[in-house]
Amino acid sequence: MTERHHEHRHEAQDAADEISVNPMFARGGETSIPRWRIPEGEMLPDSAYQIIHDEILLDGNARQNLATFVTTWMEPQAERLYAEAFDKNMVDKDEYPQTAAIEERCVHILADLWSSPEPHTTIGTSTIGSSEACMLAGLAFLRRWRARRREAGQAEDRPNIVVSASVQVVWEKFAAYWDVEPRYVPVTREHPNLWAGGMLDAVDERTIGVVAILGVTYTGDYEPVEELAKALDDLQARTGLDVPLHVDGASGAFIAPFLDPELPWDFRLSRVHSINASGHKFGLVYPGLGWVVWAKREYLPDELIFSVSYLGGDMPTLAINFSRPGAQVLLQYYNFLRLGREGYRRVQAACRASARVFATRIAEVGPFEVIADGSAMPLVTWTLRGDHPWDLHDLSARLRERGWQVPAYPMPADLQDMTVMRVVFRNGVSLDLTNLLLADIERAVAALDALPAPPPRTATPASAFHH
Repeated sequence: MTERHHEHRHEAQDAADEISVNPMFARGGETSIPRWRIPEGEMLPDSAYQIIHDEILLDGNARQNLATFVTTWMEPQAERLYAEAFDKNMVDKDEYPQTAAIEERCVHILADLWSSPEPHTTIGTSTIGSSEACMLAGLAFLRRWRARRREAGQAEDRPNIVVSASVQVVWEKFAAYWDVEPRYVPVTREHPNLWAGGMLDAVDERTIGVVAILGVTYTGDYEPVEELAKALDDLQARTGLDVPLHVDGASGAFIAPFLDPELPWDFRLSRVHSINASGHKFGLVYPGLGWVVWAKREYLPDELIFSVSYLGGDMPTLAINFSRPGAQVLLQYYNFLRLGREGYRRVQAACRASARVFATRIAEVGPFEVIADGSAMPLVTWTLRGDHPWDLHDLSARLRERGWQVPAYPMPADLQDMTVMRVVFRNGVSLDLTNLLLADIERAVAALDALPAPPPRTATPASAFHH
């Protein structure tokens, strides 16, 4: 677990109270507008557009954002479909029944992709992202655990959930929101991921479930789901404790089925009750889409499925959010149709190939030690070897001058003395772009080495990075 609570500095401390309006596209008399309150009068639509258009030019170039797993490019046909579906509300299944049918179709496609024993009858849902999906999976664990305890006449207080210290922040939020004790298994150089021994030390009769990560954001590793499942099977055989597994496949659940099909991590393991994934990461959809699927319908308690009357219809809903866009669901189905298994395999293989090339060459352009080489998730993480008057935060700042967003951040607790940099090779990060980045890293290292003194530090580096 890493410290994720930071002091918030309001933009108002650094910005003027008014935004000036360029007279070239303003209506007569429009010289400025208030920044922190709604204007009294109207404005021409072109003026409003231009003001916002100009301001967001200060955002980074999405294609050079190598920090994020999130999709930043889709085909023109997908964008046309997106524009046609902007107004569809996913919750309104009575008004948009075919969009609802396509969502259900996607759930069963994913259930089949992840080897559900009941792919045509199990249950799942789209969500705003993996965070909502994780919340639903955790709630299913919690309600099933309480029901078992109640039936056995046992206390239902002090539930806990077991995760590794490198888990994404959503699981910390889940524990805080629903009063569940998070038990973090430390990550060390000897055990950089969740491992069976550390997990079993944390599990007890109040454990609602264990979370395994398929694609750790720090290193790209797949945690050993099969090993964890076997250890929990053995625990049940010895003690009677029945502890389920959830696979947080936010990134890896759209990689492993296509590039590592022989790896048993999914519903082929009966211990795995649920899986979540981000459609907007390696599902190759624009931001705003996650999925959660249960291996069997029985693993989702009925009390988490609600029937609501909405706009003349009666419908079941199990997502936490209510109104939400339906367009991303249609984009996911577009990708399923457009790419198929072979297309997804080719896209993800190209991402992994770019990562492997970068991992081989990064050590040649600077004093770097590769931590993750792209052999699992298509990302590369490296650290700085030896003593230097500069550090990876300085290198990150230099790269940003060229438009690259490459984060430098400390590893989780018990490894926080190690600072790393990471590049995510998602769809669109081509070999050509990779070569340009390597050339800029080489120039930046040479410039930093040539400095007569260490670069000045203007701010304290962030304590963690958890995209």
